[in-house]
Amino acid sequence: MQALSAMRRDLDGLGAIGRRRSLAPRRGIDFTSNDYLALAASARLRDAALTAIGRGVAIGSGGSRLLRGNTDEHEALEAEAAAFFNAAAALFMASGYAANAMLFATLPQRGDLVVHDALVHASAHEGMRLGRADTAAFDHNDVNAAADAIAAWRRGGGTGTPWIAVESLYSMDGDRAPLADFAALAERTQAMLLIDEAHATGLYGADGRGLAAAWQGRENVVTLHTCGKAMGAEGALILGPGIVRDVLVNRGRGFIFSTAPSPLIAAVVREAIRALADEPQRRTRLDVLVAHAGAVLGPLGVSLSGSAIQPIVIGEDARTMAIAAALQAQGFDVRGIRPPTVPAGTARLRITLTLNIDEAAVSDLAAVLAPHL
Repeated sequence: MQALSAMRRDLDGLGAIGRRRSLAPRRGIDFTSNDYLALAASARLRDAALTAIGRGVAIGSGGSRLLRGNTDEHEALEAEAAAFFNAAAALFMASGYAANAMLFATLPQRGDLVVHDALVHASAHEGMRLGRADTAAFDHNDVNAAADAIAAWRRGGGTGTPWIAVESLYSMDGDRAPLADFAALAERTQAMLLIDEAHATGLYGADGRGLAAAWQGRENVVTLHTCGKAMGAEGALILGPGIVRDVLVNRGRGFIFSTAPSPLIAAVVREAIRALADEPQRRTRLDVLVAHAGAVLGPLGVSLSGSAIQPIVIGEDARTMAIAAALQAQGFDVRGIRPPTVPAGTARLRITLTLNIDEAAVSDLAAVLAPHL
């Protein structure tokens, strides 16, 4: 068939430039997951799931939240999350991708402008593509460029609301956004500020509330906290003013027409939030591991991120994947990241540091990696 032939040509083209992907099973020491605090397989979350099942919490919701899929577990999670993160309201979604895409597709309106960091997640781009607002990218972490984009839009007749979109901790570079500067820009320009906390939730801020905790609760701030990374479960929480939640419930197609997330997972996420507050030693231990990684990778010429996400930029796609394969063959689960996930010419090894490993494993990885750099 013509359609299948076109698909084959597309895949062959990806293969020719070293960008064809395939699924690989878990093997080797974990240097690639986002299970930063090792909660995913923890006894605490397993026990929370068993306890919830024991008291009759269903695995499936049976429908969308606006039909019969809304359960006490969803409501309880959202109330507890709003209180924990100091937001007026929360909305639970089945995945971070779905939540982020819905935010950008729903909240900015025709006549508005979404001005976004060039490195924001693909889900944000998907939402912008589906949305009605104009869009403009600015160079990574460049607050002045964001301000210039808003000013140019105003000079050109823009009269709506600017929406400034950033990530607090970038997933492929491991660096932080200058949130205080972006918050000040939002105040000066009467803009809304959308902050993706996916890789900061659980790791930073008081009790793991994230890097944006100081601005959470403001009327012009909306944050996204994923539950499948440091929190060890799955799903995502959108936090912000109550009216934002109401608009998403009434206008967010990704919410309205999706089966509600599992009530059982909602119960587990509630326990994960408690674990963030109750077990600060997990964050302390991870900080020690990050410092050790810096001590052994820095001498190899690696540009250190200072976070649990440590990229090693190789540049060329095929060489990146060859090095990743060599590391995997020696028992280290390190994956290569290629365009379009990262900009062309910046293919990299994305090393993540989690409590599933220890200092000895990091030192061993550095020793094996050294000949390739």
